[in-house]
Amino acid sequence: MNVLFIGGTGIISSACSQLAVQRGINLYLLNRGKTSSRPAPEGAHILHGDIRDPQSARAALKDLTFDAVVDWIAFTPEHIQVDLELFRGRTGQFVFISSASAYQTPPGSLPVTESTLLDNPFWQYSRNKIACEEMLVRAYRSERFPATIVRPSHTYDKTLLPFDGGYTVVDRMRRGKKVIVHGDGTSLWTLTHHADFAVGFVGLLGHPAAIGESYHITSDEWLSWNQIYEIVARAAGVEPKLVHIPSELIAAFDPSWGAGLLGDKSHSMIFDNTKIKRLVPEFNCRIPFVRGAAEIMAWYDADASRRKVDEATDRLMDDIIAHYEKSWPAK
Repeated sequence: MNVLFIGGTGIISSACSQLAVQRGINLYLLNRGKTSSRPAPEGAHILHGDIRDPQSARAALKDLTFDAVVDWIAFTPEHIQVDLELFRGRTGQFVFISSASAYQTPPGSLPVTESTLLDNPFWQYSRNKIACEEMLVRAYRSERFPATIVRPSHTYDKTLLPFDGGYTVVDRMRRGKKVIVHGDGTSLWTLTHHADFAVGFVGLLGHPAAIGESYHITSDEWLSWNQIYEIVARAAGVEPKLVHIPSELIAAFDPSWGAGLLGDKSHSMIFDNTKIKRLVPEFNCRIPFVRGAAEIMAWYDADASRRKVDEATDRLMDDIIAHYEKSWPAK
């Protein structure tokens, strides 16, 4: 197959690029050619162009046609409009990377399935993804534009710690400082290693039954946020001092952090993966987070330059904790 990835060197897409090439797919990557910490796999064809500049993208694509095109970096309906104009008649399948945060938030029932309502009143990012999906569904219905929608949840690689603040949180743990866990830490969350995700995703490429359909691709391992922090702390060689703080209070101090909590992480989110497993039987997540956390900490500890502490975030966390403990001294 000839497959085009718009992007292809990100946290999720890099594993998909690698697996696609391993499976003999003739893979093209359209990107701006800027340095990435995740290099393109050997054997991929690099097309230098900027998808945000349609004229640049057209020049890079020339007259190439594809069995599948995947846009890893479309976030707004305007981005999808460009995709429609570029790839009508040029591809047998167009895969849009949406987000599991587009599902009803908070969820009315669990586990979430692909038929769960799309509705997130808390996070603009998610509403934009919903609007993108709606545009593609209209294009499929009106002109049979060959759209497939994929909704990743929290997918990580060795470089990505699972909480806001990144390595700053681990640094606090290692210095014996308190770290913030939103809510009471008991809401359930799903973390998916990008290598596991890639198996389900690559299996969708060029599959005729995937046209006009949507899929989420996630692990079946469910962990509470308390467990997630404790697993990372053990991988970092420390015992964490957890402080449980309401998401609404965090949002009052930092609206951006709060939007990601109230619009996503503060609610239990677990998924029924029956649909993707039915179409791609080899998809079966094999990497538990305890192994993933060890991989993450090994990556950070291998190079001191990776262990960056954001002083502003560190102070913000101190301020939130101080305010909370002053207001709730019994805690």
